[in-house]
Amino acid sequence: MSHIHCLDLKRQHQQIKAEIFEAFEKVYEHTAFSGGPFVEKFEKEFANFCDTKYAVGLNNGTSALHLAMLALGIGAGDEVIIPANTFIATAWGVSHAGATPVFVDCTPDTWQIDASQIEAKITKNTKAIIGVHLYGQPFDIAAVKAIADKHNLFMVEDAAQAQGAMYNGKRVGGFGEMACFSFYPGKNLGACGEAGGITTNNEAYYKHLCSLRNHGCVVRYYHDEIGYNMRMGGLEGASLSVKLKYLQGWNEKRQSIAALYHKNITNPKITMQAQPAWAQSIYHLFVITAENKDALVKHMEDNGIMPAFHYPHPCHLQKAYAHLGYKNGDFPNAEYLAAHCVSLPMFAELTDHEVTRVIDVINAY
Repeated sequence: MSHIHCLDLKRQHQQIKAEIFEAFEKVYEHTAFSGGPFVEKFEKEFANFCDTKYAVGLNNGTSALHLAMLALGIGAGDEVIIPANTFIATAWGVSHAGATPVFVDCTPDTWQIDASQIEAKITKNTKAIIGVHLYGQPFDIAAVKAIADKHNLFMVEDAAQAQGAMYNGKRVGGFGEMACFSFYPGKNLGACGEAGGITTNNEAYYKHLCSLRNHGCVVRYYHDEIGYNMRMGGLEGASLSVKLKYLQGWNEKRQSIAALYHKNITNPKITMQAQPAWAQSIYHLFVITAENKDALVKHMEDNGIMPAFHYPHPCHLQKAYAHLGYKNGDFPNAEYLAAHCVSLPMFAELTDHEVTRVIDVINAY
């Protein structure tokens, strides 16, 4: 029995290998390995894709979150509100800037940041709210933005999993002050290597981000502030330009697979992420929950379906944040999700037969 994995990057890369290698040849000929024309080309293309004025290419998505905080002037003594159920990098961005992440619970159905719980967490030190487009599905941007505007706070999109996702018919990336993207290889738009980026419509933020990523430098060897070495590499930029041409089609294939999962997984023991009318997910991940997760996982593995887990331990209970004093029971929805979540196979190259097999196995649990 062949195994069906949660992600198989080889299939995508076999299809575009010749194009990718041709792009790498051009980078090699120009020896443009750090920043340079191939990164600039991708930045223009990605800004256009997101319908924003600017995009800044970086070395990874964690740096994107970090530099976004710095560009907003957030630092020691400041607080930033984030969801408890996200990949830890959302919190790292805040901590790396010297600020404190303040966690809130998710809703029990969409698993997105619960806007109704945000205001209770706002203090005189609060400077921003980071909403996460979790698993490729936009959070309730209007609800969060209304709170941010009311309290004069910045709103940042963590769009690490959401390249091409839509909120009320508009692609994410331009709703807040900035949006932070990851182009980690496993993402819907993933580089051949590590990469990330930020989109914004604000020219001042754009210029500041360009300086911060390049040693705090606009004119070479003249450093205006303490900066970082966080440039995107030329090979990564070139690979992303190739893949960006295919992204819409890949996302649509994921959406069609998700539609089959939604329609045909009828097992009452399984719960799926609720899909609000205003959110068009790109299904970076397809996450389900089950009361007895261990039994479900054993059943899947016994039948050749290899799941993954995003994320089995919530941010507020991580050892790294023990000093903040959170405890079990503080955010019951996030904690339930962490303890019961299972990610099903989800990538554009899944065959119809494989999708049917996943559905049949889940329904037989």
